[in-house]
Amino acid sequence: MTTAAVRPRTAGIALPRTAAVSRAVGYQRVLHQLVRRELRLLSELATWAPPDEAGRTTTLTQHADLIGRVLLHHHAVERDAVWPALFRAVPGERAGEVGAALDDWIERCARIDHMLRDVLTAARQWGVSATARARDTFATACRTLADAVDRQTRAEEGMLLPLVDEYLQPEDWMAIARSSHCRLTPREQLLVLGLALEDACAADRVRLLQGLPRATRTAWRLSGGRHYRAAVVRLRGEPPAV
Repeated sequence: MTTAAVRPRTAGIALPRTAAVSRAVGYQRVLHQLVRRELRLLSELATWAPPDEAGRTTTLTQHADLIGRVLLHHHAVERDAVWPALFRAVPGERAGEVGAALDDWIERCARIDHMLRDVLTAARQWGVSATARARDTFATACRTLADAVDRQTRAEEGMLLPLVDEYLQPEDWMAIARSSHCRLTPREQLLVLGLALEDACAADRVRLLQGLPRATRTAWRLSGGRHYRAAVVRLRGEPPAV
């Protein structure tokens, strides 16, 4: 992959060229969709993986590590920046309702973060022991986490994201986007971009690509898409859906 064109070593939230709160909601939903899909796939792929094939084990566990880092970062941005900004923006008469929803989110996500660390522990144990039991433990941990993430993100999309759409100011989202960085290598940035684009609707695809630095868009156009496809084939045994 030609990565020299991807200058930043940190991947930020895509910045819209024209500020609109709906872009914040779009980003959240695309990220949720990505994580739900990849955790579910990891569980399915691990179930059928040879327990003692080191290369296959490494491919699956490294992908779990990448998705885990993306999810932990996403939760940190929501907890430390998005939800405080939302709480400040809602009118006083809704403060109690929103505060209760945020408390519920914090409790749910604390459990998910703990479960995610269980997945990463199971991944390391599989890599060391190379046994069917360790592989099955990893697959089960991925499936359990996928179920929890599905429930939590659906609840968030039903309760909190409509409030973001209604009350969070465009300038607040721009400030959050500029200051939020997940440390990824250039190759990882392009892989995550491909995962985000895979199931995104046409409007979200346009917003994601337009919000990226020009160097990253160029790298994606020249080689990122091709290398993303190859990475997905290695992981899943088949090309991405689109």
